Amino acid sequence: MSFKHLLKKVRQSVGFTMIELLIVIAILGILAVAVLSAINPIEQINRGRDTGTRSDAEQLLGALDRFNAFKGHFAWQLAETPPGGLDWTLVSKLTFLQTEEGATCPVLYRLSNNPGGLCDVGTDEVKGSFIDRIDLMGENKGLYIYKNGGTSASSTYVCFLPQSDAFKSEAQTRCGAAGAGLPTDLSDQVAVICNDGADEYYICLP
Repeated sequence: MSFKHLLKKVRQSVGFTMIELLIVIAILGILAVAVLSAINPIEQINRGRDTGTRSDAEQLLGALDRFNAFKGHFAWQLAETPPGGLDWTLVSKLTFLQTEEGATCPVLYRLSNNPGGLCDVGTDEVKGSFIDRIDLMGENKGLYIYKNGGTSASSTYVCFLPQSDAFKSEAQTRCGAAGAGLPTDLSDQVAVICNDGADEYYICLP
């Protein structure tokens, strides 16, 4: 056998057959499906969104508390009239006004640097870009604010409806049996925050 024929035979024996290639591709496909199932990319994306929403809620809550400490009343109040309650309200629709500043000064603008000059002054607690992002949130992914007006000791809460299974489980656990896990100043909002019928459970900060 010549060297040329021997080299050709070696090359042929080294290559993969079509069946072998198909088997390898099939195995890789199975492994890919298994990895994706374990990772669950949709859950990871939703968890990332929920983490971002929680961060926004914390930032907004801090701004509201700082405004109250600086002004002596809450951003949705005309003046210091404790306890300053606020019904369950979608933050992006929070347009309660201080009448001395006219009818064009949304509450959220008081917390920022007064974009557009609609208010007499803004407290600059948060950036205008943050307010813009809050304004663009839809009802399902938006932030809600609530403060029980029945007692001056009640907290201000910022709540959101989680999208990921991990955050939903956290919210449901906090609700407990018929909202038993909620703070007492949220007891009148159990039907909203712990909606068993619709399988909707809000996370409320703090």
